[in-house]
This record gives sequence, C-alpha cells and structure tokens, in this order.
Amino acid sequence: MSTELIKRSAFTIGALLVYWLGLNIPLPGIDAAAWTAIFDMQAGGLLRQMDALSGGALRRLSIISLSITPYVTTAIILQLLAMVSRRLRALGDSERGRIILERSTLAITALLALLQTYGIAIGLEGTGTVVPEPGPLFRLTTMLTLTAGTLFLAWLAGQITARGIGNGIALILAAAIVNTLPSGIARLLELARQGVMAPAAVLMVVLVIAALVALVVVAERSRRRLTVEFAERQVGTQTLPRQSVDIALKLNPAGLMPSYLALMALGVMLIVAVFVGLLVGASEWPDRLTGALSPGTLLHLAVTAAFIAFFTLLYTAFVCDPEQMAARLAACGGVLPGIAPGEATAAHLDRAISRSAAIGAAYLVIVMIAPDLVNMFLRLPIMPGGTSILVLVCVFLDLAAEIRTYAAQPE
Repeated sequence: MSTELIKRSAFTIGALLVYWLGLNIPLPGIDAAAWTAIFDMQAGGLLRQMDALSGGALRRLSIISLSITPYVTTAIILQLLAMVSRRLRALGDSERGRIILERSTLAITALLALLQTYGIAIGLEGTGTVVPEPGPLFRLTTMLTLTAGTLFLAWLAGQITARGIGNGIALILAAAIVNTLPSGIARLLELARQGVMAPAAVLMVVLVIAALVALVVVAERSRRRLTVEFAERQVGTQTLPRQSVDIALKLNPAGLMPSYLALMALGVMLIVAVFVGLLVGASEWPDRLTGALSPGTLLHLAVTAAFIAFFTLLYTAFVCDPEQMAARLAACGGVLPGIAPGEATAAHLDRAISRSAAIGAAYLVIVMIAPDLVNMFLRLPIMPGGTSILVLVCVFLDLAAEIRTYAAQPE
C-alpha cells in the first residue's frame, strides 16, 4: 500500500468522522425529544428518504440538518445555465473563472439556505412544543446555524476531493446513507419479528435491493466502444505510427443529475399550480393536483419517470456533443473506420450516443422507480429509495477505482 493512499485514506476517514460528529450536535433552542416523537409519528415515505440522505440529521434536527442539498441544488442550477450561456460556460476554462464560479456557487448557496432555514424556523415554531421559546432570536439562530452547517459541509466536501479519496460531495451523501443503514435494518427485522411484515415481504425487499445493486454495477461499468484510427503523422521532429484507440461511451454520463432535476421540476410544477389556482380563483384543482402528484401515486411515478428520461437525454446531449467530438477528431487526424470525416462522423456519433443514452435513461428510470412500485403495490412499511441505492453503489465503485489507482503508484 502506497504512502499517498494511506495519507488520503486517513484524511477521508477523519473528515467523515467530523461529519458524523456534526450529525449528533442538536440544533439550539429545540426540544429534541418532542421533535423526534413528532417525526416518528408523521414521517412518510418522502420524509424518510430525505432523512436517509441527510444521515438521520433531519430526525435528530442537528446543526447540519439541511445537509449539503442547497449547495448541490445551486451547482445544478449553474450547470443548467451554462448549457444556454456561453459566457458562463467559458468560466470553467480558466483558473480565475473557476474561482469566480465557486465563490458565486457559495454565495447563492448561502442565500438559498437562508430562505429555506427561515421557513424551517417558522415551521418548527408552529409544531407542538418543539420550540420552548419561539421568537425572532430563535429564528435568527436557526437560520445562521443551519446555513453555517451547509457551508461547512460544502467546504468539507471540497477538502475531501482535494486531499482525500473520491468525490467529497458524493462521499458525504454516501456517508449519510450508511449512517442510517443500521437503524433501517434493525427496523426491518423488528417489523418482521412483530409480524407486521411477512417473511415473504422481507425476502422481496432483499431480492429487489440485490437486483437493483447488480443492475447499477453492470450499467455503471458498461461502455460502448467506438474505434478511432489515426494515420501516420509528423509531430515536430517525431513521426507517430499509425494507431487506433477506443472512445468509451458511458450508459449514464449524467449520473444523479436527472433524478435531482426531476425532483426540482416536480416542485416547480406544484408551485406553479398553486399560483395559477390563486390567480384564477380556483382553490380545488391545485389541491387535487398536489394530491395526485404526492409520492406513492401512479401519476407521481409516471411524471417522475418522464422527467428522469427527458433530463438524462438532455444532459447527455449537452455533455457529449457529437459535432464537437467530430471536430476534435478531425483536428487530431482521427477517423472512424468506414465513416467519412465531418458531418458523417457527427451523425454516426449522434446515433451511437443517442442509443446509449436511451438505454441509460431506461436504466435510471428502473432504479429510481422500482422501489416505489414495490412499496406501492405491496404496501411495505419500509423500502430503501432508488436514490440511496444509486448513490451508494456509484460511490463504492468510484472509491474502488481510485484506491486501485493510488495502490498501483510506486513509493
């Protein structure tokens, strides 16, 4: 094992221990026992999934209950804007531009977190006896504490990426999910012991999870390879021989982006429905739409699946632009065997990328929707979400690849 791998592993473990410590520091000014009792009684499927992604911080109401979600949301919004703004996209091409982009991301994250935490503070004050002393001081401390927690996690994620192993944001999300696994397994076994869940239902949960894990592993490792041939060419005083390389196309180059965008699109749809209902004076149909799109309904699953497929194809088209790829190949003197350079190469790449993206979209839809379908039809009291499965498997695959890379380095 290389010294570099040991140092990076130790730093990553230490950073995750700091994160775990933050999960267990309660938010000032709240009655933790009262909130836990209310959460356990009223938490539904969506709230439980949000709690899993926050590492149980939502149920504990800790100082990092907001998690790193505002930072991720801001980064996604800026990526979407970069798809339509050439100036914003150009910022990522220089060191100074990346610094400006990172500072802008943090500033927008702080603003978004302050808005969210104000709503959280108001909601907590109206929830039973959770807040013994409500008022402006509680709202201010809650806003500042939770916002600081989110900004700290964003900083910690950056440190893990730079000095540790793996992507910091993905690792924090995975650590949050892993932190709730023991309690989830214990709850599943307890429900089976009490007879609430039949042994067949427990077996169904295990089989579905195992099948989805296997699907994610196969899909994330799958590549479609396109052979590119380079003719013999002169580079300076050196003559490079004729050679061929492969372009590896991932089935899912969009990662978790489509699922986040689908959730955001659903939220915007509901907000627009409420505002339109207020403008036209119709108070019934926004409530009906909200009920129809609530988690656990067929309409919710159908709309989510459609959004995931759409955003997968859209994001893939942005990341893998066939015309840009064809232009770069032509500039380097590379050709696809049997395909003419220029437009013909771009059209061939477009077909290959579109077919791979279609398979990737179907794969993402299955992973994200299958747990909800099983939960809806079997009415299981507990079922891990597709997002949790996808995050955990992808993070472990990336970690394994990076560990192999560092382990192969000479001392």
